[in-house]
Amino acid sequence: MFASISPTDHEREVARPGDELVAPADVVMDRAFTLDAQPDEVWPWLVQLGKSRAGWYLPRAVEALLPASRRATRAIDPRWQQLQVGDVVPDYGGKNATFEVARLTRPESIVYTSTRGRVSMSWAITLEPRAPSRTRVALRLRLAPVRHQRVADVAGGFFDAATIAGMAAGLRERVAAADAR
Repeated sequence: MFASISPTDHEREVARPGDELVAPADVVMDRAFTLDAQPDEVWPWLVQLGKSRAGWYLPRAVEALLPASRRATRAIDPRWQQLQVGDVVPDYGGKNATFEVARLTRPESIVYTSTRGRVSMSWAITLEPRAPSRTRVALRLRLAPVRHQRVADVAGGFFDAATIAGMAAGLRERVAAADAR
């Protein structure tokens, strides 16, 4: 159910949009996965991500365990397609947790920023076309200052990997179903 989200060495080393927004970073988490669709088919799913928006994509089997109100949409919703720099998107990371759109380049990248306590973060989602009709989705989370870097790397890394693996699997289902229509 949860396909690989491991980035290549090159994907870890390459600069991503927004890297300079949290620099230097104490913790960097890179994830990546491939979808069988072109970037312009993947983009609408990514711009509508978020709490109080389209939700956080999970596979149908996992979402079946959640209350209906917590399940993510399974369709592109036009009301969430107008994401702009400066928009604030609620996050599941706490009652008042949000992300702000810092950069947006359609259909290539979205960069969010946030502050949690005294920790600043940036989260970049980058779409890279692959032939034929495939897209590599690279995600990079940067954090600083982080007092307990080892804890953030291990515990935070586990949580990040689990949530991104769930999103990748849920996104694969949605993209495939949209393509079948």
